[in-house]
Amino acid sequence: MHGAKAALTPQAGDAVPASVEFEVNGTAVLCDRSGVLLLADSGVLVVSDLHLEKGAAFARRGLMLPPYDTAATLARLGEAIARFNPRLVISLGDSFHDRVGSQFLPDHYRDALKALQQGREWTWIEGNHDPDTPVGLEGAWCSELHIDTLVFRHEPSRGAADGEIAGHLHPTARVVRRGKGVRRACFASDGKRLLMPAFGSTTGGLELRHPAMRGLFVQSQLVAHLLGRERLYSVAFNRMNG
Repeated sequence: MHGAKAALTPQAGDAVPASVEFEVNGTAVLCDRSGVLLLADSGVLVVSDLHLEKGAAFARRGLMLPPYDTAATLARLGEAIARFNPRLVISLGDSFHDRVGSQFLPDHYRDALKALQQGREWTWIEGNHDPDTPVGLEGAWCSELHIDTLVFRHEPSRGAADGEIAGHLHPTARVVRRGKGVRRACFASDGKRLLMPAFGSTTGGLELRHPAMRGLFVQSQLVAHLLGRERLYSVAFNRMNG
């Protein structure tokens, strides 16, 4: 296991294993290249911003997107659940792209979700896109959840919030390697709070230098764990290229 200090001092562009483990507010967490977070000691898997049925939500407004986002997102989530076999899954808000997404979820996707829920606990966290309890699906629903020294909520609090695990902002980071810029979704943590990447297949993102990120982290301690195809790349914020 990597301690928090070791995790906060990588070299820019260094490759690290498919999962990186460190501490947030004294609790061990594992960030995986798939975009899920695991509390190994508690058997908890956390995923954020699935934005299921985004294509359908756009279609209801007359804007057409390829209608494959839900299938792709559920397939990737199923792979992560199969790898880790958690006792509890926390979906950290904006699980559906709008507040009627779960109501109109096609039966085959509903059945796929129910299969993923089978044999484990599931908690839905309230999001700004989906502020209501999902329709026709199992699981607890709440605005925030406390486990050990951590608190799980959708939108990050302004200012200091030790132990906060949040989503909402879809963090990304940009680095330059061999003269070429690379921008990827990432986990972002300064050891006190952690911001989750968006898991949904058609979600965008905000770079860590975006004004919406100001005040969330101690920048001298901030590390971005960029999602690669087969592994994570950990880069200290003060080593990133603007």
